[in-house]
Amino acid sequence: MAKVSVRFGPGQGKIKPMHAVNNGPIDLKTEQIRSNFEAFRAARIPFVRNHDASFFIWYGGEHTVDVHAIFPDFTKNPYDADSYDFTLTDEYLKSIVDAGSSVFYRLGSKIEHWTKKYGTIVPSDFHKWAVVCEHIIRHYNEGWANGFRHNIVYWEIWNEPDGIKEDGTSPNWSGTPREFYELYAAAATHLKGRFPHLKIGGPAVCGYAEDGKWTKDFLAYLTAGGRRVPLDFFSWHAYTEYPCVIREMGEFTRALLDAAGYTETESILDEYNYLENFTDRFVSSVLEIIGMHGAALTAAAMAVGQAGPIDMLMYYDARPCIFNGMFDIYTLAPLKGYYPFVMFSRLYELGNAAGCVSDDEDIYAAAAGGDGGYALMLTHYRQDKAKVEKTVRLRLDGAPDGEWQAEVLDADRTMEGRTVTVKDGEAEIVMPADCVVLLRR
Repeated sequence: MAKVSVRFGPGQGKIKPMHAVNNGPIDLKTEQIRSNFEAFRAARIPFVRNHDASFFIWYGGEHTVDVHAIFPDFTKNPYDADSYDFTLTDEYLKSIVDAGSSVFYRLGSKIEHWTKKYGTIVPSDFHKWAVVCEHIIRHYNEGWANGFRHNIVYWEIWNEPDGIKEDGTSPNWSGTPREFYELYAAAATHLKGRFPHLKIGGPAVCGYAEDGKWTKDFLAYLTAGGRRVPLDFFSWHAYTEYPCVIREMGEFTRALLDAAGYTETESILDEYNYLENFTDRFVSSVLEIIGMHGAALTAAAMAVGQAGPIDMLMYYDARPCIFNGMFDIYTLAPLKGYYPFVMFSRLYELGNAAGCVSDDEDIYAAAAGGDGGYALMLTHYRQDKAKVEKTVRLRLDGAPDGEWQAEVLDADRTMEGRTVTVKDGEAEIVMPADCVVLLRR
């Protein structure tokens, strides 16, 4: 029998945005009507990162989001509004805002797997590139060039510049590590000087090869000679089938930042999903992503992130693609992986976190309480995929006895309702493998 202890009450901190995603809703205005807009809005996603949006035709494709798409001719004047093409990015970001989410803007380019690079090349003038980014920010936050006032807080410089292939090429950054460090320093310093109230960070590293050498060198460059290049948040990625890897990488990242003196810098895991590997187990991984095993991994990751030193967690990807376990790629109907986001949003809206301790490595818990009541999200995720049922004994301190409402998500049930009786602060619940239960009072 697994045992989970939950302590509601003051002093537990806040529930963090563990249910953010990459890319937003789809509401096609064509005769071929399909949409996930209402379902997306109902999930109450707090932040939407727009990396890789330009892969998707209905967001605007190649004309969307990326710096080289918005400012297509780098020889033009960056202070002239006519040098920019905001049209399709305007429409895409508005759909995110209309769904009730905040944009998390990635400045840079989508990944480019092909041999010739277009957006991931090294800018010829780092300062000019920063000025272009400045005016993108002004367009979306200050109304420049017939723009908007979206109040986008997070501005991320680049994506996975550390992702070097064995042949020496990179799908994300064509230059050397040193060149990227210089670009980041130039852009972050310029943008933070222009917008001190915004959060400027990056660079969305994809791994920690050689014990984090790339990141250590990056942080050393930012702090060389006693300087301190702005780094309001540090973003990183983790694709894994093991929730413990997310926990360990979160702790490792926090330690690297603290050692470099960036103790107040947020640690944001802004790409994660279920993955066994990118080679012989890739297809089987994709099949798990769109099913209940992938959904359970998502829920377990949310609990791990809430309990650890990770400040935000962003699922990759809500865009129709092979990494999307939230929505059917053809119909856009919700899949099993959509519902952990709905469940965690119920915790998030309560505001105050509860302390959770599980004595079983396969049982994960996150909880919250506040004026709106109490909520607990339990996950039974088995890395070995064994179809084993577990009884979970709950100890709920600081919460009322009586009938609690439960919603069950597993292979056979999708938010199926039932009641669970809590007596003297205790209750039991039976969970099959790959199961998520939301308990509320």
